[in-house]
Amino acid sequence: MEVVNAVGRRKAAVARVYVKPGKGNITINQKPLDTYFPLEIFQYVVKQPLLVTSTTENFDITITLDGGGIKGQAEAARLGIARALCEIDAEMRPVLKKNGFMTRDPREVERKKPGQPGARRKFQFSKR
Repeated sequence: MEVVNAVGRRKAAVARVYVKPGKGNITINQKPLDTYFPLEIFQYVVKQPLLVTSTTENFDITITLDGGGIKGQAEAARLGIARALCEIDAEMRPVLKKNGFMTRDPREVERKKPGQPGARRKFQFSKR
């Protein structure tokens, strides 16, 4: 098997994921997973597709992340890994889809409108 790549996005974060056979190492922007995401919850989010499909020790994963915040980046990486696993083995798709890892979360930040302090907030009304 050659290197399989996929893209995952969430909010402003973009993750380019490269999966190849290996021992289960995950590298993000040339750093190990636990260094890039020190909080265990985000490490778990990134590993979720591998845990659900029981392929944690089968692949080495290299991820290039940019944009967004820490949560958006973790969820973008999760989507990218799930898409790459589907490319490798199509039989994993129903399990990943059932757990919600194949769906791109479409929610984005609403733009700020002119003449207002925010997207929806209005300046305080003054009668006099």
